[in-house]
Amino acid sequence: MRRIIPWRKQQIPMRPQDVVWKGDTGMGCLRALRSLAPTAVRGLIRHNQINVRNTSGMSAGYNQANVVILQKALADDFERFCHANSGPLPLLYRSAPGQWTCPPLSSDSDIRTDCLQYRRYEHGTYTGTATSLDTYSQQLQDMVTFYLGCSFTFESAMQKLGVPVRNVEQERNVSMYKTAVPCQAVGPFSCNLVVTMRPIPQDQLRAAVIATHPMAEYHGAPVHIGSSDFLGIRDLQNTDYGDAVQLQPGDVPVFWACGVTGVEAVLSCKPVLAFTHSPGCMFITDVKNEDAAEPRSTEVPEVVQISSDPLHYSLVSQRTADRIRALEAIIGVDPGERGITHLLTKDELLKSCLSLSHAKSVLITTGFPTHFQHQPPEETDGPPGALAIAAMLQALGKEVAIVTDERAIDMNRSIVEKAVEQGALAASVPLLSYKEDAADSALRFLCENGDPASPRFDHLVAIERAGRASDGNYYNARKINIKHLVDPIDNLFVAAQNIPGVTTTGIGDGGNELGTGKVKEAVKKYIPNGDVIACDVAADFTVIAGVSNWGGYAVSCALYLLNTCEIHERYLRRAVGFPKLSAPEPWASSLPSVSKEEKLLQILVSHGVRSGKTGNLAMEVDGLPFFNTHSEMIQRLLDVTA
Repeated sequence: MRRIIPWRKQQIPMRPQDVVWKGDTGMGCLRALRSLAPTAVRGLIRHNQINVRNTSGMSAGYNQANVVILQKALADDFERFCHANSGPLPLLYRSAPGQWTCPPLSSDSDIRTDCLQYRRYEHGTYTGTATSLDTYSQQLQDMVTFYLGCSFTFESAMQKLGVPVRNVEQERNVSMYKTAVPCQAVGPFSCNLVVTMRPIPQDQLRAAVIATHPMAEYHGAPVHIGSSDFLGIRDLQNTDYGDAVQLQPGDVPVFWACGVTGVEAVLSCKPVLAFTHSPGCMFITDVKNEDAAEPRSTEVPEVVQISSDPLHYSLVSQRTADRIRALEAIIGVDPGERGITHLLTKDELLKSCLSLSHAKSVLITTGFPTHFQHQPPEETDGPPGALAIAAMLQALGKEVAIVTDERAIDMNRSIVEKAVEQGALAASVPLLSYKEDAADSALRFLCENGDPASPRFDHLVAIERAGRASDGNYYNARKINIKHLVDPIDNLFVAAQNIPGVTTTGIGDGGNELGTGKVKEAVKKYIPNGDVIACDVAADFTVIAGVSNWGGYAVSCALYLLNTCEIHERYLRRAVGFPKLSAPEPWASSLPSVSKEEKLLQILVSHGVRSGKTGNLAMEVDGLPFFNTHSEMIQRLLDVTA
């Protein structure tokens, strides 16, 4: 036997007025059950005295548990499966073979009779339900009972913060769905995650997360907030278990890992005989809610919306979010005194990097041919930042490609190869070009067979990339039209606006860069020549920096911070699989550094790439010397990140 959580014994006798008659299924019955002590409710269930469909709301303030009963030969593997997937299967107690009681969780229970309803499985097939397992007492002598945390436990914690629980309001079982998210397989147990869904008002999302985050023994914080498509759930009205709960105006679907994952695990294992609770018909414990929260959980979660179509939110700790905000503040200076502080929008770096953290495939573009009288016409701002982003994305296991002007492909390929040779970049990055020969060229470039349902990239990033103005031309800061040197990569960003699930980021330092169309009115008002040069193409997120390379360095640092954030990392993996206890070395080694960026700038200069403001072929970017201006900026960003 394993004592998993503390037990507080409850000496509360059942009173005659507590009895709820089997024929009563109305709100009076539910209110009475809500106020009864667990010992009383278990007594009524044991004697088949109530006729309700689920235990949601019963014995409010007390914890409930999922139940899985397996042959003892499978018990060790199932316990390891629970520990490997502790989000859906937080193990509260494992009994000895043939043990009906669970002393850490209850004072007088009998698992054969104390669930509203049970399910029976034979050779991995569901073969029926029962209100009692008394008739299986002989077989149960060689079986082990697992008690697993249940999300019904945290419903009262949410209600205390004023968050409505729609399934209770609508007198329905909670909605449960099978997902496309695989759990970590252990031995014979291999299945996908099951989740519960509760509609939460948009303005109370953070309260719902704060209420549930500390309750790791009862599934903890949500594993997804927003469109169910991200989980492979196509229709919220078509539940796999439980009832369809209706969203009210302003509600957002919020999904928690669910202990019914244990039912799917039993089905995958195909044991000769197994039992579980019927979904929603939980075992009610004597442990109070306040005993379920983990006092050691000091991180406070933040909820951040990163997409509206499809609706998608992410989670991050407040501490990590504040460090990313510090990065944003550091790069948001104006060394050229061009007025860029008027373009700054709070949390664009945080939102962009959260979106990038969720992406699997990213397309980056850079290249601003400002020096039209030189060959090559490119400047030293842009490529270093692009490669800093690419290096971190690669370290995080994401697919990355760079698209740039066809005339510059050979030069950029050589720069990438030299960067790898010099150790400034860990691995090569595929280089692409884009030309238009039809109205749907952009869609065909971005999607398999031009199908918006099959995008090749989840996120597009433009950093110091010449952006199209409202008159269709491309201008450098001095109002000189350089359209003849620029391929229409802007149209990829325009097309992405109509591809669900694809988000975009623009990084710039003057308002004429691709993606900065989001702040074009401020560009026109505050930036010299802004009325002419302002980019007209908006990105979902616009990161403004004193030098665009600094924005790229900040993105790399922010991605590192997010993936070393316990709250965000758990949300990324949907609380299944083993947590990463520390950042792998490749993540840290892929951060920008003074030495790597010095080498990369030397490579650019050796290819004839010049400083943007002065045109000097020297170790400078935008007229600012690498030492000690850019080197100090890199070190400041690393100090915040470390």
